[in-house]
Amino acid sequence: MRKKDFLTRLREEKYLQIMALAGLLWMLIFNYAPMYGIIAGFKRNYRITESLFSLNFLRSPWGDHFGFQHFLTFFRDPEFADIMVNTLGISLLKLAIGFPLPIIFALLLNELRLQRFKRVVQTISYLPHFLSWVVLGGILTTWLSDSGFLNQLFIAMGLIREGITYLAYPQYFWPVIVISDVWKELGWSAIIYLAAISGIDQELYEAAEIDGAGRLRRMWSITLPCIKGTITVLFILAVGGLLNSNFDQIFVLWNTLNAPRSTVIDIYVYTVAMRSMRFSYATAIGLFKSVIAFILLFIANNVTRRINDVSLF
Repeated sequence: MRKKDFLTRLREEKYLQIMALAGLLWMLIFNYAPMYGIIAGFKRNYRITESLFSLNFLRSPWGDHFGFQHFLTFFRDPEFADIMVNTLGISLLKLAIGFPLPIIFALLLNELRLQRFKRVVQTISYLPHFLSWVVLGGILTTWLSDSGFLNQLFIAMGLIREGITYLAYPQYFWPVIVISDVWKELGWSAIIYLAAISGIDQELYEAAEIDGAGRLRRMWSITLPCIKGTITVLFILAVGGLLNSNFDQIFVLWNTLNAPRSTVIDIYVYTVAMRSMRFSYATAIGLFKSVIAFILLFIANNVTRRINDVSLF
C-alpha cells in the first residue's frame, strides 16, 4: 500500500520531481564526484598529467607517515601559526560584525513607512553585491591610496595630516577587509531576513501596539523571536564556513607589504601549493579545511539545538 501511494505521488508530482532531479544531478556531478580526488592528498605527489582514474594513479606510492605526509608538512610549516591566526581573525571579525548587521538593517528597513524611500534604500544597498571583487578591488585600491578619496576626506576633516597608503600597512588590512565585506554584502544578506519578516502575522503587531508597545519593543518581542529560526540556520552555516575567508576579496587586495596579516589558508594554497604544482599538498590542505568546517558545523548545530531547539539536523 505504501509503495502504491509513493508511486502515485511520484506520478502526480512528476514535473516537480524532474526539476528536483536536475538539482540532484548538479550536486552529484560538481559536489560528490570530485570527492574521489581527495585520494591525491594522501599520495606522494600527484601530477596533473595523470588521470585520477588511471591505474598508474591508484598504484602510485602513498605519502610518508601512513599517507599523512602533506598534512604534517603543513602543520610544521613556520607560517602555519600566522596563517591560522589570519584566517580565524578575519573570519571571526566578519562573523561578529558582518553577521548581526544585516539583521539590524532588515529590522530598520521593515520599520520604514515610505515605500518609495524604502525601495531606494534597498536598491542602493543591493548594488555593491552585483559588482565582482575585481572591480571593487580596483575601486578600493584607488580610494585607499595616499592621494585617494578617503585620505582627502580625512585630511579635510582634520583627522590626519598626510595621506596613508592603507594597503601597504599590515595593521590596516583586517579593518579594510571587514568593512569592505560589510559594504558589499549588507543589503543582499538582509533579503532573507526581510523575507522572513514579511511572513510574520501582522495581528501580532496590532495587538502589541494596542498594548502600548513601541517600535523597539515590537522589534525585540515580536520580530526577532519570529525570525529566530532563520537567524539560527544562517548562523550555523556561517560558523561552518569560518575558515573560508573569501579568496577573491583577499586576493585582489593582497600584496607583499601586507602579507603578514593577509596570508590566509586560501592565499597560502595558491602561492605555495598551486604555483609550485604541488597538487597533493594543496589537496591535503583543502581536506584539512573541510574536516575543520564539518567539526565547527557539528558543534554549532548542537549548541543552537540546546539553546533554542533549532538546528539543521
